[in-house]
Amino acid sequence: MSSFHRQAGTCEIITTPGRLAEVADILSQQTEIAVDLEMDSLHHYREKVCLVQVSTRQQNWLIDPLALTSLSPLAAPLGNPDIVVVMHGSDYDIRSLHRDFGIEVTNLFDTMISARFLGIAEFGLAALLKARFGIELDKKYQKADWSKRPLSREMCAYASADTSDLLSLYDQFRAELLQKGRLEWLEEEGQLVCQARVSEKDGPLFLYCKGASKLRGHTLAILEELLQLRDQQSELLDRPPFKVLSAETLIEIAENRPMSLHELSLFRGMTPGQLQRHGDGILSAIERGIATPEEKLPRFPRNAKKEVLDRVKERLKNLKSWREQRSIELGLDPGVLAPNWLLEAVADTESAAVEELDAIPGMRKWQKRLFGEDLPRILAMP
Repeated sequence: MSSFHRQAGTCEIITTPGRLAEVADILSQQTEIAVDLEMDSLHHYREKVCLVQVSTRQQNWLIDPLALTSLSPLAAPLGNPDIVVVMHGSDYDIRSLHRDFGIEVTNLFDTMISARFLGIAEFGLAALLKARFGIELDKKYQKADWSKRPLSREMCAYASADTSDLLSLYDQFRAELLQKGRLEWLEEEGQLVCQARVSEKDGPLFLYCKGASKLRGHTLAILEELLQLRDQQSELLDRPPFKVLSAETLIEIAENRPMSLHELSLFRGMTPGQLQRHGDGILSAIERGIATPEEKLPRFPRNAKKEVLDRVKERLKNLKSWREQRSIELGLDPGVLAPNWLLEAVADTESAAVEELDAIPGMRKWQKRLFGEDLPRILAMP
């Protein structure tokens, strides 16, 4: 068990450029470091990184980006290919480090991906630390507003616990992956995750609204007007859009088109406060959507689904049976071994020859090595 767990709350918070430079120098001398981030996406319109937790085998630090004008000293250790950066469920953290600070990670070891490659069903950090070390993580502050200062002693303890035992987990997982011949899988996945970037929303907002794809014509036009209104209000109030009005409520309003505040008040999720703040704006948005000319009506992009030939269906069925068997043999979740999209792409090939597999976007090298020879045989089955 780490020293931090014995002395919870004693972790140093870095708030000055000089001390950050010193810590970065210490990190640059390591062979592996553990990193995690805390953000405020549940509390603000534009989310930002509010805390960077870093641990070596001896020390833990909390780096406060809200108190510092730059985190540039961290770019060298985090981007050094000779230093393993250990993270858990790193995809969004990698994107956020690049978005907010231009920092890139080059040598990543993700303990969540590792757990999945080892066939571990409960791969959340709390479950892993409990199973491996008997450590109980208190998730009380999981949804806290990390932009608030000062940070309480308990919040500091919570934040530091996310990295203080990560290197011990890394040691175990690395040895187990090596023993199973799966370390190369992890390294390949890590390289791909390191390239992940936050993409700006492009096009109408309904493209990013769950449930919008079932709407058509003026109903979709009304939803877009409502989403634009919600986005403006969210920015004004500095709150996440889902905390202003839920997508479910907006879709229901778009489908039913209430024409008065009284009718609007009957919708699930419309509180008296929301009605007072947004009621008139919602009714105006509905009117604008209804008034959209026919030629300007939005359309949800639809992939023209080609008819699945009986032969392709049969191939897919055979591939899924094969996957089931191989998953059991390897002790892996079938979706980790070969997700459905990959099997569908393989079923669409002529023979799953090497050059055809190479042309499938997203197929990993480890997958080609592991079962590339099986696929032509399965596709050739009668």
